[in-house]
Amino acid sequence: MLILRGLHSPDPHPVAVTIGNFDGFHLGHQRLLTQLRAAAQARGGYIAVVIFEPHPREFFAPEAAPTRLTSLREKLEMFADFGVDRVHVCRFNRQFSQMSAADFIQALHDELAARFVLIGDDFRFGKGRGGDFAMMEKIGEEVGFEVASMHSVLHDGIRVSSTGIRMALAQGDLRTAHRYLGRPYSISGRVVRGDGLGRQLGFHTANVQMKHNRPPLSGVYVVRAHLEGSTGIAGVANLGVRPTATQANKAVLEVHLFDFAQDIYGKHLRVEFIHKLRDEKKFPDLAALQQQIAHDVAQARLWFEKNG
Repeated sequence: MLILRGLHSPDPHPVAVTIGNFDGFHLGHQRLLTQLRAAAQARGGYIAVVIFEPHPREFFAPEAAPTRLTSLREKLEMFADFGVDRVHVCRFNRQFSQMSAADFIQALHDELAARFVLIGDDFRFGKGRGGDFAMMEKIGEEVGFEVASMHSVLHDGIRVSSTGIRMALAQGDLRTAHRYLGRPYSISGRVVRGDGLGRQLGFHTANVQMKHNRPPLSGVYVVRAHLEGSTGIAGVANLGVRPTATQANKAVLEVHLFDFAQDIYGKHLRVEFIHKLRDEKKFPDLAALQQQIAHDVAQARLWFEKNG
């Protein structure tokens, strides 16, 4: 998969392209890319995806922007697994935000060699969100590419959306998030050195570096962790600000892997959240925290015994 910065490509080969944020890469996103693949195959073109970094709402109102479900790296990995040929990562800054909708459409044709464009029926784009499907279709016909829209994907009559997944995760409803994603929700990152508190309490942990400080869920979870090439390692994880151990208000993901003693510092670990055990809480002292961790580990092991 080729990763390119901005709306340009050194390859003039025609593409079927879609545009969006793809946060979470849920069932709606997967359906859209399935349709895009069929269109590309029918026309003998490549599959291209245009995404924005940061998310436009993070640029305009960072404090009010929604929490991210997936980092840029996670999205790129999912695109690659799905067979996308090219991803155009557009840096969303002041200059890009001033691009008119008409100029954006023209760039799809002139710079990306778009021959087919597939977007959601409610997609808005360009300066002031001035572009919509009708404009894309009109200008596309003038410059020479086809435009199609895809309706929302429903699950039990409810629209599958990144917003719905965030709400489910915030409520600890991992089952609903799983249904909308088509897989367990996960966070991945490089394993970094922590402060050694887990080792001090008798429970070694892998500290997973997160790219964003506002994860969409918090608490203590039964997890399954994946190193590259592994089939999954059972464990228990705490995702939160660790109020008993520190005054810092930065979320940390710590994973205790069962029956595992390898040195994995610097390696990339993907953590699947399977079942929520409890909310994070502040304990009166480290001894009480240690006792609770032992209970969490026992509960997680029991969950795996019952559920496999």
